[in-house]
Amino acid sequence: MANISGIVKSARNIMRQDTGTGSDELRILQLGWMLFLKIFSDKDKELELIADDYTSPIPEELHWEEWAGYDEGMTGDELLEFVDRKLFPTLSDIDLSTGNKRAILVHEVFAGNYMKSGIHLRQVINKLNEIDFNNSKDKQVFGQIYETFLGELQSAGTLGEFYTPRAITGLLTELADPKLHEKVLDPACGTGGFLTAALEHLKTRSKTVAQHDIIQHNVMGWEYKPLPYLLGNTNLILHDINLPNINYGDSLARPLTEYRQKDRVDVILANPPFGGVVSNNNENNFPQTYRTKESADLFLILMIHLLKKGGRAAIVLPDGSLTGDGVKERIRKKLLEDCNLHTIIRLPNSVFQPYASVATNLLFFTKGEKTKTVWYYEHKLPQGYKAYSKTRPIRLTEFDGLKKWWPKRKENEQAWKVDIGAIKKSGYNMDIKNPHQPEPEKQYSSGELLGMLHQSFAKNDELLAQLKEALS
Repeated sequence: MANISGIVKSARNIMRQDTGTGSDELRILQLGWMLFLKIFSDKDKELELIADDYTSPIPEELHWEEWAGYDEGMTGDELLEFVDRKLFPTLSDIDLSTGNKRAILVHEVFAGNYMKSGIHLRQVINKLNEIDFNNSKDKQVFGQIYETFLGELQSAGTLGEFYTPRAITGLLTELADPKLHEKVLDPACGTGGFLTAALEHLKTRSKTVAQHDIIQHNVMGWEYKPLPYLLGNTNLILHDINLPNINYGDSLARPLTEYRQKDRVDVILANPPFGGVVSNNNENNFPQTYRTKESADLFLILMIHLLKKGGRAAIVLPDGSLTGDGVKERIRKKLLEDCNLHTIIRLPNSVFQPYASVATNLLFFTKGEKTKTVWYYEHKLPQGYKAYSKTRPIRLTEFDGLKKWWPKRKENEQAWKVDIGAIKKSGYNMDIKNPHQPEPEKQYSSGELLGMLHQSFAKNDELLAQLKEALS
């Protein structure tokens, strides 16, 4: 297995020396098209070998292996001229009239090369060639490449660009348990973490080529940002999906009234953007009573709407969506009345570090039946941990206890249940703390301690003044 972090770090350092990739955003974009072409070309070669009627939309001489696959290949001005004047013009103007849908993917990706030095470009190419995506272990760490770059992009958190840890995508997929015939959707799919988890889950149940084709069609994603859309498609191609079913567009841009029964799905797996503000007045696509600028709340309404009767969802939501009055309360009421919200898993604040320290929850619900009881399960940090971090992320094995508890639930120090009546009385507040745990000792800041000391002195002065007055 390649040292992915080391390779990405080296590639990033090379790009920092290039005048065309002077920012993290440009370095990620540069890496995006290079990874896409490397992986797409490799999979196209496979398709040409196993399918007699398949022809790659990419001309032979433009496949990665033909011009970039050898360390001693083109470099300097010759390489730069080839990329800028041959590769990009040809692929951005690729023939779409053939009906080859993979050609559309290629057309959407190749907007521009950002690097200005052919020598630096060759050095980055050689670094990427150290990764063998045919190696199953290297394949699994595709998301790590994106995460490594995203972790240094300071604006990532404000843009809602959170990389969902594999432990979370794996757990939600396992517990939602999508079946071969079911339609699975992530309406904010990013780089495809939930989609690849669903695909890997379903592949273990697929025994024929026809079933594999059904899986490719039924696992769907929506994404409206160009870079995650590019990397999501690349990720699915890497996982042997010939034609990824990812729609490029804003999930909140379509009025709810336009959805029909054929648009509804059986399973939703998602970590919708939170902390962000919706754009283009997209809140007007929702009923007046649920209109808000908070993206997470609108996504919750959208996901409830998109589920079939009996459909189920396993999603990530922040604490802010579990409490609050006004429109937030009305949205929670709808969730509890339209769906059976049977489980909330409470996560430590640091799961999404370094992007955000906001407290998050995993919600599991089924549409078509009202909520009567909500089970809560508090996931604790492993012993000896003060917080998760980049070097010590959350791991799937930490949920072994939860998975044993899941089918035969009993209250314990980590699990408790709350009746819907109590939730209604509290204004549909679902931010309910673990009743089996003592209240954490409050930690005061230096300023707060000084303020308390000042109040104590003032009270003493007042009492002394009263005593002096009484004695006189």
